[in-house]
Amino acid sequence: MVRPVNNVAGASSCSPAHFAFPSISIEGRNCWRVARARRAALLVDAASYYAAFAAAVENATESILIAGWDFDSRINLVRDERQRALPTQLGALLKTLVARRRGLHVHVLGWNYVLIYALDREPFPIFNLDWRTHRRFHYFLDGYHPVGASHHQKIVVVDDAIAFVGGIDLAKSRWDTSKHDAQERRRVDPGGRPYAPSHDVQMAVDGEAAAALGDLVRERWCRVTAHRLRAPVTQSSDPWPSGLKPDLENIFVAIARTEPGYGVHPEVREVEKLYLDAIANARRSIYIENQYLTSPILSEALGARLKEEDGPDIIIVLPEKNSAWLEEITMGVLRARMLKRLRGADRFRRLRLYYPHVPGLGSDFIRVHAKVLVVDDRLVRVGSSNLNNRSMGLDTECDLAIESGGEARIEKVIAQFRNRLLGEHLGVAPQQVASVIDRKKSLALALDSLCGDERTLKPLDGTVAKWLDRWLPDSAVIDPKHPTVEKIIDDFVAEDDEVPQRRRLVQGVMILAILLSLAAAWRWTALAEWAAVDRLMGLAASFSDQPAAPYLMIASYLVGSLVMFPITLLILATAYAFGPLLGFACSLVGSLLAALLTYGIGFLLGHRTLQRIGGPRIGRLRRRVARHGLLAMILVHLVPVAPFTVVNMIAGASRIRVRDFALGTLIGMLPGIVATTLIEIQMENIIRNPGMGRLAWLLVLVTLMALATVWIHRRLKRGFGSRR
Repeated sequence: MVRPVNNVAGASSCSPAHFAFPSISIEGRNCWRVARARRAALLVDAASYYAAFAAAVENATESILIAGWDFDSRINLVRDERQRALPTQLGALLKTLVARRRGLHVHVLGWNYVLIYALDREPFPIFNLDWRTHRRFHYFLDGYHPVGASHHQKIVVVDDAIAFVGGIDLAKSRWDTSKHDAQERRRVDPGGRPYAPSHDVQMAVDGEAAAALGDLVRERWCRVTAHRLRAPVTQSSDPWPSGLKPDLENIFVAIARTEPGYGVHPEVREVEKLYLDAIANARRSIYIENQYLTSPILSEALGARLKEEDGPDIIIVLPEKNSAWLEEITMGVLRARMLKRLRGADRFRRLRLYYPHVPGLGSDFIRVHAKVLVVDDRLVRVGSSNLNNRSMGLDTECDLAIESGGEARIEKVIAQFRNRLLGEHLGVAPQQVASVIDRKKSLALALDSLCGDERTLKPLDGTVAKWLDRWLPDSAVIDPKHPTVEKIIDDFVAEDDEVPQRRRLVQGVMILAILLSLAAAWRWTALAEWAAVDRLMGLAASFSDQPAAPYLMIASYLVGSLVMFPITLLILATAYAFGPLLGFACSLVGSLLAALLTYGIGFLLGHRTLQRIGGPRIGRLRRRVARHGLLAMILVHLVPVAPFTVVNMIAGASRIRVRDFALGTLIGMLPGIVATTLIEIQMENIIRNPGMGRLAWLLVLVTLMALATVWIHRRLKRGFGSRR
């Protein structure tokens, strides 16, 4: 096996051999490591990945490392009728393995997610996965990133001998077979609720590549927990599943990362550079499967290739629509803009935009979650990165790429993999796809003749209403390239008063926009279904006329704070049930009492226990809250830097005076409660009956609220500056 060199001017290869065929991936330029793997397998859809994962961890002897955007111990990995000696439920399987095998440690690193995802995740993960498990089962939440970012990598490493990387989390609503059958009865979440088909891809590698990925996860664990894990010292057994046939053997694997600049660690944008270099080096075809397409820099790179007279065919498979209402009118609008640009650049009719279609789904659609790039028969890339700005610079990502280096055996496998994906979407055999491509001498023309009426790839329209396109801001706000929210926070708690009033006004508008967007998301989007909004609203309306109703609603704030129920949703329900005046009073009293309750819990737990649960980010936020006291309490309730309950517990653990805490909470919650209560009806009218007049009126209200926020902030600076 040889490793080819790169043809990029000024770049040097760290590979063990140099040959004439140019390489795209180069250590230090667009990837972190180029490491040898004895075996590699491409796993299409979560049913195949979960089965391989279960078989691999059953062979583990020393270490199982898991890093993911989501982790749900309740999911069933294997869903057939066969009897097995070990559990098929993820959490039970890992707990059983740790208990049976002396010396085996399991380390799970999940994203310390923001509030809006709480109801779609496993409840009380710290309690279920850390406090109630074996002492060699370690679970931690990753918050080592700027505010607004996320830990998005999906990596599993077993004994540093096999690793899985791709787009599939070990979480609910991911499992599916490649049939994506509309009648698949096994496609249900841990609560037994069915969900729409999901298409995704994972790659398995072993050897030096797996060991390198083990280093990557251990480094991440160290950053989050300040505890460095040791690598496995022996590899007495081979955890590669006996039923997993390698697609390739004796190859090199490039590992590309995205990491936002944070703390002492600089920004890493290898994922973006590898995309750009791969697109630039394509000769005949570029095949893409992705959840999003909103990155301007990648869209420009694709558009530049479309303008070339002899450029490559570009085939992009995306979901028919986004999975949630709010996502559809934000990321969907950005996607529509990118698609328009690409179509405008397609001078030679080489662009094909598709979504997969399966008969019988009704209003459902296939959730394309894969992150796949295939360039010619030369490069295959699988990872966690979406084609959006976040994946280029804000979230942590990890992708793997394999190049052919001019070797026919690797070229054959890359082409077979692409044809396998197309065959799945088209409902035909991969061999038929290959035959038509060979006959047409063009991937785009081949697909023109293969697309049918039943299970097939359908042309993606992707357009949105003109008024919505004009109304929505650019991608810098919705899909940021770099950390932005954290800077706003730092400006608000700066030790000096040098921030211009104009900037403060803009910041106030942004903060209120965030609050209103969250309120709208929980009230009118698919997130509302997860939180059972309709039932909650119906319940609120049914007892609103009862004498004890206001007291029961206030009590619901206390209960909701204990289970981290979204405070915005409770405020909406209160306004809906009691109207503006009584609703405002109940929301204010309920929020304050809930804040005092969770403050007391934090006071009793202490800061060490809280940091054990939430990691270094909790510690940093606690120090900021303790240092700035009342002003910080106002700020953290104005800006959603952490869940309502968490903020209050941090304040209690920081021993902030009760008077300052109560006053800061009251002032900090006031704008949000007022905005949510008074603007609720206006927001509903805009969404149900869009119009520029209603939008203008809403903008006036938001601006007035922003001015009020700036005024309060200035008064606090003057009145309480000496206390900081």
